[in-house]
Amino acid sequence: MRNIKHIVVHASATREGKNFHAKDIDNWHKHRGWRCIGYHYVVNLDGKIEKGRLESEIGAHVRGYNRESIGVCYIGGLDVNGVAKDTRTPQQKVALSILLKELKTRYPSATILGHRDLSPDRNGNGVIEPFEFLKVCPCFDAKNEYKTL
Repeated sequence: MRNIKHIVVHASATREGKNFHAKDIDNWHKHRGWRCIGYHYVVNLDGKIEKGRLESEIGAHVRGYNRESIGVCYIGGLDVNGVAKDTRTPQQKVALSILLKELKTRYPSATILGHRDLSPDRNGNGVIEPFEFLKVCPCFDAKNEYKTL
């Protein structure tokens, strides 16, 4: 059993309204040379939750933290012009909340956060600030939104 310290929320970096699935991400990741999809779960536009990697498998979704985390990705994250935006549909918001509650039940000591929250603290003040984000993914403040789960 892996020691899960983080449940990391991601966006697929696809334009809003464009529907993709776990099999699409699996293909993209294989094209990059990975064995398979890097995320453990994918939340589609309609709120359907698809499985990616098994939870028992180390993910490939955030460098330096894969061994100790579960990766959850929602489809979207870019507006129609390709600019970062919280594009979650109402169905995705509900499904993400349900999934994250279930994961938190299985991993009660894990912290839910966004990919961006694992950026390095470049100024050393103990806070990851927006100017330090390596990526804006998942395009909303997951750490704050899910802090009570």
